[in-house]
Amino acid sequence: MIRKEDADKVLAQIREDEVVSLALDLGNIDSPSMSEGPVAQYVYDWLERGGFAPRKVALVPDRPNIVATLPGSGNGKNLLFNGHLDTTVAKEETWVSRRAADPIFHTAWREGDLIYGNGVCNNKGPLSSWLIAAKAIRQSGVRLLGDLVLSAVVAEIGLEPVDEFQPPQYTSKEAGARYTLNRGVVADYALVVEGTDFAWAWVEAGKAFFKVSIFGHDLPIYTPYIQRPTPMEKSPNAVVRMARFIERLEEWAWQYEQKNRYEGPGGVVVPRVNIGAIRAGVPYKITKTLQVCTIYLDVRTTPVQNPLDIRQQLRHLVADAGMEGEVELYVYRPGFEGKGIEPMAESLARAHGTVLGGQPKMAIPPLSSMWRDLNVYNEAGIPSLTYGPGGSVGGGVLSMRVADLVSAARVFALTALDLCNQERGPEEARRASR
Repeated sequence: MIRKEDADKVLAQIREDEVVSLALDLGNIDSPSMSEGPVAQYVYDWLERGGFAPRKVALVPDRPNIVATLPGSGNGKNLLFNGHLDTTVAKEETWVSRRAADPIFHTAWREGDLIYGNGVCNNKGPLSSWLIAAKAIRQSGVRLLGDLVLSAVVAEIGLEPVDEFQPPQYTSKEAGARYTLNRGVVADYALVVEGTDFAWAWVEAGKAFFKVSIFGHDLPIYTPYIQRPTPMEKSPNAVVRMARFIERLEEWAWQYEQKNRYEGPGGVVVPRVNIGAIRAGVPYKITKTLQVCTIYLDVRTTPVQNPLDIRQQLRHLVADAGMEGEVELYVYRPGFEGKGIEPMAESLARAHGTVLGGQPKMAIPPLSSMWRDLNVYNEAGIPSLTYGPGGSVGGGVLSMRVADLVSAARVFALTALDLCNQERGPEEARRASR
């Protein structure tokens, strides 16, 4: 149990103006994945001014993860707060979004009770809430028995290398939470703070990325020689054949998510499929039919799936369409469900109830059907769950309530007071020895 006088001391240090100021400062430092350096430096300086001893842990020197520890005074449970620094949209990505340069994706501002900005929602607002919680504990003078580990990471969104897009310019999730974990930034439990509307989940989808190429006629045909009508699947042009294949693929994708839906203690995973890119030809030379067209396919997976089975299904789909082609698996990141999550979940539930009332609900399926950093910790045997203020930008949410950020800071402070002041038991020791 948390001593009331300790809770009061800590919560008295959490002020709305400080939470808002930090969220806006971070939100106004544009940091699309691969460009996190300036915002990482800001967090480093902020922690240093707050009396922490931050470190830079970097696979890529100009994109450091920022970590710090509030040391415990005894043998308490160790808790890690995780949040990511990178955002989803770069200004030059006009082939991804027609609004790529819109200020909503690169800046932040307050209007009344709301803070606007893609970067604030994902993920600098939630990150600000646990930074403020950690600072409040330190300023209060209340000592924790266990360590409180702070981990602000890069590359959670990540850019997966493929084709000519290779490291070091294109570096994916290996540079973020996974790199810090391999460098010893670990704890008994990890709380991955993301927008969940104060719901929780401790399962996340994995993902398998495929290149699916459809081939056209063996020899390109000059435009004046093209014959019509021709069935689309027999067209000499690979792009036309791909159009027919995509119809079949969409039918498969619907069956795939229905067949592989996963319901576990930590939440529901509905593994969906998306065509994220397509390549064929060059725009300055369009006078002949194309021999190859490739789509890049994002296939989400559940903790019990094998990506080779999916690859086989896609190969059969190409063959059954009567087409020639290739299927290549170029990314595989498995999903995991947290085990032994109960002590952290119980502490978080008590804190949630104190601040917001009631118990956290299970996150809606889209939130447990994406890829978040809790997969990194759960894979390593560190029980991890995701929980935080605000909704998901993936669902079109681009603003956060100020009151939610403040409430989140209070919940996280109380969670740390509760969990880190519990004696570290044999179960935590066994996990650490694996």
